Amino acid sequence: MKPDLLLLEPMMPQIETALDNAYTVHRFTDMAALLPVAASIRGIATGGGTGVPPDIMAALPELGIIAINGIGTDAVDLDAARRRNIRVTTTPGVLTADVADMALGLLLMACRGLGTGDRFVRAGLWGKAPIALGHTATGLRLGILGLGQVGRAIAARARAFDMPIAYHDIREFPDTGYRFYADLTELARDNDVLVVAASGGPQSRNIVNAQVLQALGPDGILINVARGSVVDEDALVAALQAGTLGGAGLDVFQHEPSVPDALKTMDNVVLQPHRASATVETRLAMGDLVVRNLAAWFAGESLLTPVV
Repeated sequence: MKPDLLLLEPMMPQIETALDNAYTVHRFTDMAALLPVAASIRGIATGGGTGVPPDIMAALPELGIIAINGIGTDAVDLDAARRRNIRVTTTPGVLTADVADMALGLLLMACRGLGTGDRFVRAGLWGKAPIALGHTATGLRLGILGLGQVGRAIAARARAFDMPIAYHDIREFPDTGYRFYADLTELARDNDVLVVAASGGPQSRNIVNAQVLQALGPDGILINVARGSVVDEDALVAALQAGTLGGAGLDVFQHEPSVPDALKTMDNVVLQPHRASATVETRLAMGDLVVRNLAAWFAGESLLTPVV
């Protein structure tokens, strides 16, 4: 008999087929449908945005593994997982390149007004109305919040644009050769662009606050490809409305899929629906790692990419 698995977030068709072949997969709809099978479920496959809501985790007495299709863990109660000896895995590494590419794409769009230009042409305004000039991206001073795998990949790409690199993290990494800032506000003050690459969690909630945004300044640009929870969204909207922040490129938001209406009306803001890793190649690689982590746990073998 195949083990019972709860699927909380859809995955690529090929990945779901692999899960169906190995497990009796219960696709979550609501708690009423879950409760009759809750006692038999031993594993969860989910996404970083969805995580595992506390009521679902509490309802599964035999839960032993949570395999996250992503690198964010802020939507999973890791302390509760540790107390219950529930293993948690993520999919690091395989999405690094695509997320870094998205960060640079958002930066170029924000600097050069590429979204505005696209809308301008589609509206038939070319030759009929003026359009604002963009700003040069090459040579901008780049500050990175979180110099993990994604942060380092962003830095490597930014160097091709002759951007001086600085960063803030919980500790210094002298091997990188990049300038370290122990204070995030000072990092923002001394750079033209702040890219959020920190993976989130309670310790980083709203650390990009009003003070940091003010330090970034009226010509500064905020890019976020990490987690919406890292940025104080109310403060961000207020700074953009007041002109104390120059622009933003955002792939993530605090209450997804809800996006503040004010952001949708601003030409100096570029918006994406949390799709930095949304390529066929990366989503297949992520899903394959989810499948392999689950297979390892059910076989009693070492996990490939454990968090807990």
